[in-house]
Amino acid sequence: MTTPDFKPNILMRGAMTQTFLASLKLRKRGPNAMVDAAQQHIVDCRGGVRLLASYSRHPQSKGTVIFLHGWEGSQDSTYVTCCGRYLFDNGYSVFRLNYRDHGDSHHLNEGLFHGPQFDEVYDGVAYACSLHDEPSTIVGFSLGGNFALRVVRACIDNPIENLENVFAVSPVINPLGTAQIADSNRFVRRYFVKKWKRSLVKKQALYPHVYDFENILKFNRVHDLSEALLRAYFKNFTTSEDFYKAYALAPDDLATARTPHTIIFAKDDPVVPSAPAEAMTLGPRGQLVLLNHGGHNGFFDSVTGPTWYDRFILNALEQSHG
Repeated sequence: MTTPDFKPNILMRGAMTQTFLASLKLRKRGPNAMVDAAQQHIVDCRGGVRLLASYSRHPQSKGTVIFLHGWEGSQDSTYVTCCGRYLFDNGYSVFRLNYRDHGDSHHLNEGLFHGPQFDEVYDGVAYACSLHDEPSTIVGFSLGGNFALRVVRACIDNPIENLENVFAVSPVINPLGTAQIADSNRFVRRYFVKKWKRSLVKKQALYPHVYDFENILKFNRVHDLSEALLRAYFKNFTTSEDFYKAYALAPDDLATARTPHTIIFAKDDPVVPSAPAEAMTLGPRGQLVLLNHGGHNGFFDSVTGPTWYDRFILNALEQSHG
């Protein structure tokens, strides 16, 4: 475990301030060569699942960086767009993957998204890594960090060619604990519940013969919504504990991982507790970077950026690629 020196200005040091800045749309203003270069991809995954993605190919590409957004985020989330722009401007191609029912992709699959759906994300990452014979890197945020680390775990037995590095920023390690914390903070709860309900309404409008969320939409807590959906549509999980466990990471899951990976966490994260990450046993290819401040997906020492993790990731890539 390493604890780098990160001391944001006292006016922006608060955990909720850092967390708020991560999704502040104002940060996306201005020219963005990555967005200008983006081309849409539909990724065909196992089981007939299709995922929407954007690929921005850099003309002098040093490698491909694959972004995995957080829950109810998308390829256009502020933290993805800004970090992607920063890395693209420094010579890296950028592949931004949406999970099913995220971004403008609700129409692509009849089935609902849920966290345990891993195979399709693994397939999306493998597809991105196969586009060019060059070093590939995953950068995942929150739930995307969870997916990124599950890719690292899966690569122990099923490695992905060209995948050479993984960065997980504020990753969800224990989904049940994260849901409980989200419900205990009214600002966080309101943010996620509002976005989740909006997604469910959109899904029902597209597939009215399959979904009727009228009674489910009455709930106003993450855990209650999860329970209601489990009872109605995710019947292969017996209990909510089984559901959350299906995409949790155990303390020793990455102990023998061969893919280099870095977990970046703030001790003051108001959404995802750092304790489960601190309890993980990481082998020689893994490291935990634990900072005192940074909130959730934050790590700002200036409002406009780049963030601390932007610079950290770029420095790591430049060192690894010579």
